[in-house]
Amino acid sequence: MPSATPTGTLERPAGSSGRAPAAASRWRLPWRTLLAVLAGVLLLLAFPGSSLPLLAPLGPAALALAVHGQRARSGAWLGLVAGLTFFVPLLSWSGIFVGALPWLALAMSQAAYVALLGAATAATSRLPLWPLWAAALWVGQEALRGRFPFGGFPWGRLGLSQTEGPFLAFAAYGGVPLVGFAIALTGTLLAAAVLRLHRGGRRAAALAALGALAVPALGGLAWLPLPGSSLTAGGPTRTVAVVQGDVPKPGLEFNERRRAVLDNHVDQTIGLAEAVAAGEQPQPDLVVWPENSSDIDPYGNADAAREISRAADAIGAPILVGAVVDGPGEFISNTAIVWDPETGPGDTYVKRHPVPFGEYIPARDFFRLFSDKVDLVRRDFAAGDEVGLLEVGGARIADVICFEVVYDGLVLDAVRAGAGMLVVQTNNATFGYSAESEQQVAAARVRAVEFGRSVALASTSGISAVIAPDGSLAASSGLFESAVFVEEIAQRDSSTLAERLGAGPEWLLSALGVGALLVVAAPALRRRARTGTA
Repeated sequence: MPSATPTGTLERPAGSSGRAPAAASRWRLPWRTLLAVLAGVLLLLAFPGSSLPLLAPLGPAALALAVHGQRARSGAWLGLVAGLTFFVPLLSWSGIFVGALPWLALAMSQAAYVALLGAATAATSRLPLWPLWAAALWVGQEALRGRFPFGGFPWGRLGLSQTEGPFLAFAAYGGVPLVGFAIALTGTLLAAAVLRLHRGGRRAAALAALGALAVPALGGLAWLPLPGSSLTAGGPTRTVAVVQGDVPKPGLEFNERRRAVLDNHVDQTIGLAEAVAAGEQPQPDLVVWPENSSDIDPYGNADAAREISRAADAIGAPILVGAVVDGPGEFISNTAIVWDPETGPGDTYVKRHPVPFGEYIPARDFFRLFSDKVDLVRRDFAAGDEVGLLEVGGARIADVICFEVVYDGLVLDAVRAGAGMLVVQTNNATFGYSAESEQQVAAARVRAVEFGRSVALASTSGISAVIAPDGSLAASSGLFESAVFVEEIAQRDSSTLAERLGAGPEWLLSALGVGALLVVAAPALRRRARTGTA
């Protein structure tokens, strides 16, 4: 039976000619590079835009096949190819109105982590149980990418591709990292089955294939004890209105029409009040406006404050307003304000993770050398230091703003503080008619399952949505249209296993991957140490 060489090509049985067989050429670097491209394409197809989440395991499978038996340097190249193939189109929305350079720089920075993953997976591919270590390395790579640099950017994680299907259930037991691990493990087991079958090991190939099928089957079984799709089950309900006022036009220019955006949200809320008075809609207990619904500071602008108060008075319920507020000092703050119809502005939440290069510019003078677009951010946003737990109209909400929905710790902190539902305030106007908004809604759907809570997502220009605890959409809008949803939402106080474990599964799985790397690296380190002391 053919056996694997250290480079992953195939040897002839003993006694055959010394020339490499024709089959071996299929596994040389050009073919592996094509496999890496395929890995990136399959990952992309799994995410919103194409929305084929069941293809997600085939991405890790293709990358595992590409790097198997290779040296770390070749694995890094193949990982970089897969990363660029995936991230360049996935993040294309980031350059729609600011040009190609920021978009490609962001995509390249994210692809660099996949290059590290490729190198690490190649290095550990000769170990026993290598599919397990490879899947754990996916989690470790995403954990690192979600933290460094500048607080990381955990967009495009494997787990965030799952808006339906058996893998989604794992979110309730170990959050996004466990979903990603299940996807990656399914893929690496499929890769192991292919390699075994190629080498003639049919029984081993069948066992690996059965293992790959068992992972999503386990997810399907795990779904059974989760909450159902009802918005109203599991606790006392509150009637929640989500208002999408829309913007005058897509792009950065919406900032120049700040009063028009505010007026749109005021008008939609007053229109809702008229529908309530006519008996066409139920009276809401609270109203959620999106991020940037008032880019005019209502603390410093009496006219903006009067308009918000007029809307709150008309609807007879507090409004969660997304505002840009002056201060502290030379900074500005991305702030959610609870605006009561009787007492006006009250409790606030300030965005804890402003977006680097979007809401503040680190090392501005240095990065200006590469692009003058950095000066589109005229004033840096300050970071808040308090958890996003707010009480609005009798509901205790976990509020996150825009990209914060993809940061595990920010959502977890607010839920653990006692929130009965989640709220995501966002502004997608700067990303045009791209898939960015769909990708953000997908992340919110995973969060709903992770914490067993409904989610109200309000966007200035779409997509706004109300999401049930099983991740299903109870209501959703289109892009660049006005919309209002009114839904009864239960305020839950139960805890999922994912909430109780927190970041534990991510650290444990990352440690498994790092441990496998250390097993591979230890002999070389010992040899180097002996050489240095000789």
